[in-house]
Amino acid sequence: MTVGSRIREFRKRLGLSVDDVAEKLGKNRATIYRYESDDIENLPAPILEPLAKVLQTTPAELMGWQEEKRNAPASGDLPDLPNIFPIRTKKVPLLGMIAAGVPIYADENFDGYRECTEDVDADFCLKIQGDSMIGARINDGDIVFIKKQPDVDNGEIAAVLIENEATLKRVYKEKDSLILQAENPKYAPIVCTAESYVECRIMGKAIAFQSDIV
Repeated sequence: MTVGSRIREFRKRLGLSVDDVAEKLGKNRATIYRYESDDIENLPAPILEPLAKVLQTTPAELMGWQEEKRNAPASGDLPDLPNIFPIRTKKVPLLGMIAAGVPIYADENFDGYRECTEDVDADFCLKIQGDSMIGARINDGDIVFIKKQPDVDNGEIAAVLIENEATLKRVYKEKDSLILQAENPKYAPIVCTAESYVECRIMGKAIAFQSDIV
């Protein structure tokens, strides 16, 4: 089943017309037809998330990630062997690039999967562009695994959306602002306030990374 057919199926389950969905999303009906006919490949996250909300489902269900997970063999199906054990892995969707430097346009598209061990509780992963987090051993080209959550503790590393731009930084919270701190002294902190940015929100917490640099 394609992404477009899933969109159509969820819409019909709710008894919504194409015009209903278009109105809720602030789009025209031709755009919704394009979604349902798969004219737009790899729907970006800024489209996928509100669409899933209107259809009362999740981006993972619309993209078919949950279906693939259900069809994968359960780890309990693997036989136990003496003196050897399986390395249990899972696939996590890769949603494009994120800046470790100056924030880049947040046009995250589904770009396949990355494997990680089952104990990494990540919802998605992003490829790093830049060198602002080298002090945390996160380098240009690394893959960072993100657990989707709207808040993090002070000092934790998070993926943050600043208006339409995404960046990976260490987050510090003050009364009316978020301070995004790099792990490279050549980058100044980014201070997010209601006056300086229309939107500044935490997309999720960085919980693991993969790197070719040891």
